[in-house]
Amino acid sequence: MRTSAHARFIRVSARKARLVLDQIRGKGVGEALATLSFTPRAAARLIEKVLRSAVANAEHNHQVRNLDDLRVVHAVADGGPSLKRVQPRAMGRAFFIKHRMSHLTIAVSDEVNAVMGPVGRVPRGAAAPAPTTAPAATAAPASASTPPARRRAAGSRAAAPARRRGRAKEKN
Repeated sequence: MRTSAHARFIRVSARKARLVLDQIRGKGVGEALATLSFTPRAAARLIEKVLRSAVANAEHNHQVRNLDDLRVVHAVADGGPSLKRVQPRAMGRAFFIKHRMSHLTIAVSDEVNAVMGPVGRVPRGAAAPAPTTAPAATAAPASASTPPARRRAAGSRAAAPARRRGRAKEKN
């Protein structure tokens, strides 16, 4: 059975938390806890608390008795709100500081072939409709007949004629 735990508004940036989460994703719970205990990052302590909570949820809510079978099947750090602060600098300038927060989600499962992915959602390829084949175009696209140098310059402003930019053409 798949069980998850969430920690919201954690005072660590999502980018830093993802570095630690990448190390435990797909591992067994015992191995993940050992990895977190020896990881010298502040985010590892917070992620360890969420992982222990997910294990406790599995034990209490779904009566999972053999905790050695549990694996981390889903571990994400989503960005949360930012605390915005201003630091005064020399000559009247101000530097803006953003204290970023994150929302951590960890899911564990005791199933052997558990789907690695978001909690409570259908995997991306499972419900996708069969692709339909579009009829082949009879005429070649215009970009196929245009030389590569012209194709690059066609979208740039420098290649536009002078009259299109509102200036009259110069007469020699």
